Amino acid sequence: MISVAAELTGMHPQTLRVYEQKGLVNPGRSRGNTRLYSRSDIERLNLISKLTDEGINLAGVVRILDMQERAQEREREIDGLRSRLRELEDDLHELRLREKITALARYDGASPEQVMRGLLRSSGDA
Repeated sequence: MISVAAELTGMHPQTLRVYEQKGLVNPGRSRGNTRLYSRSDIERLNLISKLTDEGINLAGVVRILDMQERAQEREREIDGLRSRLRELEDDLHELRLREKITALARYDGASPEQVMRGLLRSSGDA
């Protein structure tokens, strides 16, 4: 609720309403239309308070918050790409292993499965 958020952040409830109007924070709403601030909203309000205390105006705060959100999106995108790269590296490794087995099978006259069983046995024996 707005009174709890105001107490947690040290801000006046009217300040919280202004920040909501300006789009700096977007609290949820209850069925009775009461503002419901999440932990994330409180953290965001504390950051806004810190920035304004350092002399940054609200337009600057908006820009900083936007850049922060875009940076977080990029980090999530990079994490996804790293994960995909690991999957592709695993697939490539498996493909190269299959190619080696197939090449050995052609040379040896054995099926790829026979070659693989032989490789597994010999690697297990080592």
